Amino acid sequence: MEGEHSHILKVKGIGLFSGGLDSILAAKVVMAQGVEVMGVTCTTPFFSPEKARAAATMLGLSLIEADISEEHLDMLKSPKYGYGKNMNPCIDCHTLMLKTAGRIMEGMEADFIFTGEVLGQRPMSQTRQSLYVVAKNSGYQQYILRPLSALLLPETRPEIEGKVDRLRLLAIKGKGRKSQIEMARHYGIDHYSTPAGGCLLTDPIFSNRLRDLFRHSMDFHIRDIELLKYGRHFRINEFSKAIVGRNSRENEALQRLSDEEDIVIHIAQFPGPTTIVPHGGDEITIYTAASLCALYSDAPKNEEVTAFCRKGNAIRNIRLMAALRDDIGRWLIQ
Repeated sequence: MEGEHSHILKVKGIGLFSGGLDSILAAKVVMAQGVEVMGVTCTTPFFSPEKARAAATMLGLSLIEADISEEHLDMLKSPKYGYGKNMNPCIDCHTLMLKTAGRIMEGMEADFIFTGEVLGQRPMSQTRQSLYVVAKNSGYQQYILRPLSALLLPETRPEIEGKVDRLRLLAIKGKGRKSQIEMARHYGIDHYSTPAGGCLLTDPIFSNRLRDLFRHSMDFHIRDIELLKYGRHFRINEFSKAIVGRNSRENEALQRLSDEEDIVIHIAQFPGPTTIVPHGGDEITIYTAASLCALYSDAPKNEEVTAFCRKGNAIRNIRLMAALRDDIGRWLIQ
């Protein structure tokens, strides 16, 4: 009839997009089939969206940044499948990311989710069993496509329904990167990040600080997590710790993150670190924190100096000696 025309609905895929090479290649493989792709990167205090932003710009890919901080922190306190070598709850974390992508898929009326996961690449989170568990627990199992290893995994709904051609998907497995590097050359991709790093929960020192925080207080907030990224951390007693900046960048960060309940300390007349006692502390705690501040300052170590201690708008001076280096090992969290 006049005025009528055929209309083909565009297939839409939501890609979990870290900005690493595997997620870039997964997006390329799916886009090569004419699928309209939207990237989703999840952000928390432990990993940021910068790498994903840069890669999305390179690909011309639209990117949604989903802040999952609060939900992630609740999970992190007691992950169902435990931690990896450090404080990385990879299986529970990937499950949460897929749940997030699934909700976005539903909201945008997209057809499926895809990831850059490769079978056998990571010993904890990318075994056949863990890929199954993560997909099942996300609630979106039939909608999750892993294009780089799809031929080694069961068919998913978008493949069965013909929205994605299974024969144009791949069968990559294992820790080797040869196939991915060859694919990158094929697509003309010559700038991509290394697979290691990115998540602070895999860092041993950061993980030790986080364990210490969990042991001494489960009533904490995102800001307390942010503080773990800066300075030297000293556990003074069961209730209090001191954080001593190591350079001007960290001093500025500690100043920025401090609030009215914290004790903020500087040594008078000598260059030195910003030191804070998060949430305040008793007199012994403040004195100890100030002595640590003096130790890492340019003040002489064999005579009394003045420390400025501020809480909110109130400032007081304390005369003290710098802490002895032989004493600080029992407090240092490392």
